[in-house]
Amino acid sequence: MKQKLFIVLVFISFIFMVKVDALELDIQSENAYFLNLDDNEVLYTKDADEKVEIASLTKIMTAIVTLENIENLDEKVTLIDDDFAGLIEENLVTAGFKAGQTVTYRDLLYGLLLPSGADAAKALTRLVGTSEDNFIQMMNDKAKELKLQSTHFSNAVGLDDENNYSTATDVAQMFKYALDNADFREIITTKSYKTSNGLLMRSTVNNNSLVSEYVLEGKTGTTDGAGLCLASLASFDDSEFLLVTLGAPYDKKGMHNIEDAYTVYNYFDENYDYQTVVNKDEVIWSLDTKYLTLDKIDFHSAEDMIAYLPNNYNKEDLTYKYDGIDTVSYQDKKGDKLGTLAIYYDDMNIGNIPIILETDVTFDVFAYILDHKEIVLCVLLGIILIILGFKFRKRRKKKRKRK
Repeated sequence: MKQKLFIVLVFISFIFMVKVDALELDIQSENAYFLNLDDNEVLYTKDADEKVEIASLTKIMTAIVTLENIENLDEKVTLIDDDFAGLIEENLVTAGFKAGQTVTYRDLLYGLLLPSGADAAKALTRLVGTSEDNFIQMMNDKAKELKLQSTHFSNAVGLDDENNYSTATDVAQMFKYALDNADFREIITTKSYKTSNGLLMRSTVNNNSLVSEYVLEGKTGTTDGAGLCLASLASFDDSEFLLVTLGAPYDKKGMHNIEDAYTVYNYFDENYDYQTVVNKDEVIWSLDTKYLTLDKIDFHSAEDMIAYLPNNYNKEDLTYKYDGIDTVSYQDKKGDKLGTLAIYYDDMNIGNIPIILETDVTFDVFAYILDHKEIVLCVLLGIILIILGFKFRKRRKKKRKRK
């Protein structure tokens, strides 16, 4: 049975970074970014920082701006003709709303994210931003706030436009941020939804049999310029994972973005798992001492240290980098942090453990004397001379009294 054991004390902090350029997977997407959400560990990338068009993955930001500017998602709003202008001419996918209908913001968000409705997107730009230009500015302001430095929006729908672009890395960070919103997560993980006026909507990702064993939900995107895109949330190995793929071929041969998602998820499910890197109470480092009764002091791991690694992981391949004092002295006290031990696997920093002095130390007087014998001899000689001088003066005083 697979277990996830993240037992981390206050003094242990995992900071996961990964060497991702060494792994090559057979996917058709031009760009990819794969993240273990539980560890914030990047497991795989492919040209993840290339600026490209992202089609309807744009609607992730449309949803973020809406959710953060509307207090009551169940507030009723009325759709107007302007919300549907140009949709048929541009052959855009719609959620099925009609002008004159009264719906809720929640209905529009479901229409935006499940069937990727352009009608829902245009209605939200009017209702939330008062105009499309204002809403787009809100989207770009949010992108700057999230430090998405390679992202810019020119529309809320995801139409092909050289000024509407992002990267796999930025989309992943945007999607990750959105998933922290409870309403977004609820919407994006829903298989089907019936709006307040009876319109039925279904997910295009979670209902796909190829990836249903992994994917909790996702957001697709498709245009001639962007190709087939997908941002998806999956669960296996007792963890959640986020995958963004961009630029898969847009043809009649298959749903290549879905196929790529299966390839990535299946590879890691079959070849990776949580491995015990350090066992509880295991000696992880030792330091020499100076003027103490012990020649060296061992440092232990108080809890198991777990990392998501390949199944063929070999503990002998671990390397260590210590940054701190080299020698424990009588001046150090129990509980003092002496340094930090970084543990690496295949150039990957899988953990940073503070080296804490676990016990009291005892000053070794004899060791100190032996190491400072010249000084000690000088001090003793000085003391002897002082004593002799004192005795000499005492004798002279006695002789003067006799005279």
